[in-house]
Amino acid sequence: MFLRNFWYVAGWDGEIGRTPVARTICNENIVLYRRADRSLVALEDSCPHRLLPLSQGYVEGDRLVCGYHGLEFDGDGACVHMPNQQSIHPEACVQAYPVVEKDRFVWVWIGDKEKADEALVPEIPHASEAGWVFDGGTYDVKCGYELLVDNLMDLSHETYVHPSSIGQLEITESLPQTRSDDESVTVERWMENIVPPPFWANNLKSKEVCDRWQICTFTLPSNVMIDVGVALAGTGAQQGDRSKGVTGIVVNCMTPETETTCRYYWGMVRNFDIDDNGLTQNIKDAQAKVFYEDLEVVEGQQANMLRHPERKLLNFNIDAGGVRARRLIDRALAAAAE
Repeated sequence: MFLRNFWYVAGWDGEIGRTPVARTICNENIVLYRRADRSLVALEDSCPHRLLPLSQGYVEGDRLVCGYHGLEFDGDGACVHMPNQQSIHPEACVQAYPVVEKDRFVWVWIGDKEKADEALVPEIPHASEAGWVFDGGTYDVKCGYELLVDNLMDLSHETYVHPSSIGQLEITESLPQTRSDDESVTVERWMENIVPPPFWANNLKSKEVCDRWQICTFTLPSNVMIDVGVALAGTGAQQGDRSKGVTGIVVNCMTPETETTCRYYWGMVRNFDIDDNGLTQNIKDAQAKVFYEDLEVVEGQQANMLRHPERKLLNFNIDAGGVRARRLIDRALAAAAE
């Protein structure tokens, strides 16, 4: 089951243009494109005539033209032209979805369109603020989105999955603090007086002893923002002064496609060397490698879960963040079913 009446990422802003783009979100097939004025359209990806995906058609003017028989649809999903017919069949229409653009992402509302409120679009911290830069990428993942939530809310795995980049033993040796409310779950971990791992040493431009932090926050329906960074040891980072360090927000938006597949949008918002385009690309490449290592883990998990559906996941102390996030999801599903 999927959470409805939420905004989900459908793509990066640069992915959606004048060529139709197909997406599956919560088992709903959607086609997106832009009108001539760059405004966005999201429609059901199925022509009501012979059910060809409309994403196999093309955009003409502001209309989406079916690639099979030439039916034309406007941005509201109404059929406005049928070749060889003077009248339009009253059932020749498709569902239109609320769609907005914010913080480099295109967001689609899944659920009751009367409840769609742009104020509810999840915030990507600092993504649109001066003094910060944001970039990232996308992976199609063969697992349910919940496994990625588990992964991102328990960063102790970095020690073993990412030892050459961001992992280090001190992560597993530092006890995290977990807190939650009705809308979010946060796992906070601080590591003091440590040697920074390669990724952070490179960005701090120092191998001096540091204090390192990881603050993971899950919010519904399926997003995890991770406040990360390092600062020279004892310079007050934990008390709020990060001026002697570097800070980033690791962005993770998981859009469910089916029960066992999802589209993973990832990136980093950072406040250091923001005009260095080469660094932006290097960080993107480094993140791509790190997250690909995670994909091998979660896809392996999903394969075993499908192979052995009778087996249940065991929960240990390190799983507290993921467990609470799943509880939040379950409560929201239960409330929606009432």
